[in-house]
Order: sequence, then C-alpha cells, then structure tokens
Amino acid sequence: MKFPTISNKKETIKGGGIVSRILAAEGVDTVFGIIDGSYFGLYSTFGPNGIRQITPRHESDAVHMAGAYARLTGRLGVCIASNGPGVANVLAGVALENAEENRILLITSTRREGISYPDRGGTFQYFPQVDATRPITKWSCNVTTHARIAEIFQTALRKSKTGRPGVMHIDIPENIMSTDYDLNPAWFRAPSSYQTFDPLPVVPQQVEAAARLLSEAKLSMIHAGSGVIHSQAFTELQALAALLCAPVTTSWSARSAMDERSEQAVPVIYGDVVTQIRNDADVALVLGSRLDEADGWGCPPHWAPPSSQKLIQVDPDPEILGANRATDLAVLGDVKGFLTELIERLKDIRTINHLDGRTKKTAAYQKACNDMRKKLDQHLDDKNAPLNPAQVPHICQEIFDEDAIFVIDGGRTAAWCHHFHEVRHPNSLLDAPKMGYVGSGAAHAIGAKAAFPERQVYAVMGDGAMCLGQREIETSVRLNLPVIFIVLCDNTSNPVKPDPFFFLNPETKGANAGKPDRHKWNTRFDLIARAMGAMGERVSDPAGLKSAIRRAMDWGKCAVIHVDVDAAKYASFKSL
Repeated sequence: MKFPTISNKKETIKGGGIVSRILAAEGVDTVFGIIDGSYFGLYSTFGPNGIRQITPRHESDAVHMAGAYARLTGRLGVCIASNGPGVANVLAGVALENAEENRILLITSTRREGISYPDRGGTFQYFPQVDATRPITKWSCNVTTHARIAEIFQTALRKSKTGRPGVMHIDIPENIMSTDYDLNPAWFRAPSSYQTFDPLPVVPQQVEAAARLLSEAKLSMIHAGSGVIHSQAFTELQALAALLCAPVTTSWSARSAMDERSEQAVPVIYGDVVTQIRNDADVALVLGSRLDEADGWGCPPHWAPPSSQKLIQVDPDPEILGANRATDLAVLGDVKGFLTELIERLKDIRTINHLDGRTKKTAAYQKACNDMRKKLDQHLDDKNAPLNPAQVPHICQEIFDEDAIFVIDGGRTAAWCHHFHEVRHPNSLLDAPKMGYVGSGAAHAIGAKAAFPERQVYAVMGDGAMCLGQREIETSVRLNLPVIFIVLCDNTSNPVKPDPFFFLNPETKGANAGKPDRHKWNTRFDLIARAMGAMGERVSDPAGLKSAIRRAMDWGKCAVIHVDVDAAKYASFKSL
C-alpha cells in the first residue's frame, strides 16, 4: 500500500490516528476487537485509513480471529482490547495464539498518564498489563509519550518479522489515544525504511552441503513444521519431496503443509509409520520445527540415533537450531528461501542416489498407511443413529470444496476429525495442537472467513467447545461472515479427561459401570442458533447430516447443525 501523503500545512492528529496511519502503510486492512471509549481516538481513525473493524463478543476471541487471519494469509493479524477487564479477558487468547506462533499485533489501552505505570493506588480498571502479557508474548511494551508512538510501533513491526512469529503487545494510555497533537511528518516513514522485506540470505555453502547429504543418502526424509506454513512454502515442499523421492512427515501444527494424496506424504495420524520412517532415514531435513514433545524431541526411539542419521535443521530462529537434538547442519534462514535455492542446486546435481530403493521404501510406507486406513474406515460402515462420530468429518469432506477451510475444536472431537479428514489443499486446516485448547474454534472460523470470504469455512466442534464459543454465532450473523458450525453432541458432561462426578454417579455402578450418563446434558445448539438469527438443525444419521449441510450451503448465512453422536463410540476413540 502506498504511504499516505502528508501536506505541508500544519495539521493535528490524534494519538490513535498515528497508529492507524502506520498500520495502513503496513498494509493492514482488518482489525479485530470490541469498541470501547478508552481508545476512541484509535478506532475512529480506522475508516479514513481504509481499515475495517470486526467486533466479536469477547476479547479473547478477537485474538483468535487475528490468529486465524494471520496463519491463513501469512500477513499480520491485528486486534485490540480496552484497559482493565478487556485486557484481562484477552489473556487466554494471547497465551494460545503466541503458543501457536501466529503473527499478531495486540494494541491495548491503559489508564491515563499520571495514574498508571506505576499505579498510584486504587486506580479504576488498572493492572500492570505489560507485566501480565510479557511472559506469554514475543514482545510487550508500553507507550510513555505520544512522541514515541511511531518509534515503538515500527519496532514492534520489525520484531514481528524476525525469528519465529508470535504476539506483539503495545499498551497506550487512553488520553494519548484521544488527544490531538501537532503532526510531525518524521513519524511516518515508508515501511522499507525501518524493516527489511527480504528473508535471511541463503548461505551457498550450506545449500551445497544440504544438497550433497540429501542426494547421496540411502533414504532422505523431510519433517515439516509450522515454519513451512508461516513462510507459505507449500509448492517448494511438494517439489523437493518429489525430486528426492523423500517421505514427508509433519508436526501436528503443520499437518496441512502438504496435499496428503501425494505419494510422499505420510500424515501424522499414522504414528507407527511415521516412527518407522524417522528410524529408517539416514538423512533427515527438518524444516521450521522445534522437534518438540509430540515429535519425541527428535530423539530415539522416535528417531534414529545421531550415530546413524544426519540431521539438517532449517529455522528462522537461532534459538531453535540444535536445541532438542544436535544438528549436523544448522541453517538459520527462511524456509521458503532455503528450499528454493536447494531445489535449484539439486536440479544442477541431477543425480539422486538410490532412487529405486527410495521408491520401494516410499511405496511400502504408503501400503502400511493404507492398511491402517482400512482398519480406521471400518467405522464408516456404521451408519446407525446416533451417528458414529467418524461419519461427520468424512461426510463433510464429501460435500465441501477441496479448498474449504476446516476448523477443528474439542478434545475427542479433534481426535475423530484428524483421523477421518484428509488434507487436500495446503493450509486449509486450523486447530490449536500446541496448546490443546478448547473453545477457540468459533472465533478461528470467523477469522478465517474474514481472511477468505470467497472460500467455504466450516467448523466441527465438540459440544463443550461450542458452549465456550457459541457467543460468536451472533457475530457471524451480525457481520454476515457465514460459517457452518457442526456440533458433535454426545449428551454427556464428560470432557476429554474423566469427569469425577461420572464415577460418583450411582447410575454408573453395577451393570452400568463405565457407561456414559446420557441424562446429564442436552443443550440444543440448533435452537440457540435460531435465537441468534442463524439457521439451526438437529440431525442424528448420515443422510440427515448430508442434507442439512447442503441446506446450510444454500442458506448462505451462518448455520449450526446439532449432530447427535453415539456417546459410547464417541468416548471409545483409540488412535493408531
């Protein structure tokens, strides 16, 4: 976006207007957050700067919406919250989205200068907001004078593009937001004057070393982390895997980094096959992954020992390189840029060793996955009512477009959805695997729809997750951001972990021991949706679900489909 022109005549500008101009120059066109008088000087200047505001029903949902927007677009997600209770409400969202490493700028108001930082004692709607967010953000800072607004925002924007993504937080006194100041043209600089838009340069010697290791290996493998998604390196990942005939595994957060119909893709749900690959490969290329707990920390028995496996690790954050496992080649850089250069070098080398062996190994891995798939798909033969929960993501995949954005939210619901959904379009799946959070799905879906209004967006949620997120049905209706919410209801109050009251219930003893108490909970999400102006339907069999989804698509507005699932089958899920 072209930077706004500043005239030579003397002008005044509100503190919040300084912020809006900087955001507009950065290309920000959407801000998520609830309107409050404490930052009127900010949101009143959004419109003149070409910025729309999307207003949810809870501050934490504003952060989730910004997180989904950022993850799907690769752009900056921006959200706001007002001083005191607004910032207190936002903390859960900040913790989640920072853990999921989404690039977000959170702007908050604080009480006026002179009574805050530090609190003089008993200040209304005040607490040390920067201190509260600092442990759960990438960077947090408070503005002390209007003259430093531009500097601090430019610092935040610069930091947000270095290393791994996360939440940046800037706290501004409410009076600075709304006061008029003499405009200083020096505040407004082109973004290229305070940050670089070029990724970290690729070191040719490292590209050469990686190409040699990967081409000469008996079996190369690729492990894709969320860095692939953040750098939007989907095409490059697919091309490299095909060139090397290398199987690709992913972290849970990077599951949609690749079309899983590819011959090289080995979805993370096939855990035994994934572990086999990681032990068979004599060279592993790790892209944008921390090799965390879910990856077995990159260590045996989940991976081959360093004595028999060379490790190449590529990451934009130097603190990640070699943190959980020693690397043989540590590459500090942008994943997409590195892959681009690596592919070109491999094409020059031309000779990829052991291709026949790699092809046979890859085929064997695919056969093992297919055998597991057949075992899983036995659930799909069950067409009884209430539904076997496996039917829900399977039916959705039959009906929705391949590039539809699929949001998952819940405990056991997430397990069923992951095991009965196949990623067919890169970066089309959203959940919260690093935090394991429940309740962000409704907001993630609306943020996704705001980012891509032309694409279908649907969310499959557990009933507990929808209880936490159902307030945002009204947001979807009010702002005409149509999402189809599909809620799995087992009519029990059992969360992911056993409910102690379940075991204390007399009805669960004797012949009924271990059986869910189906009389504890019968929330009608379809009726709640109708009360908010959305379409609402209740179904309990596969045919009913199919027809309800099609009616929801024809409806063209927010819809909620309450799906009765078999409680015993829902609770009995076992991963492979």
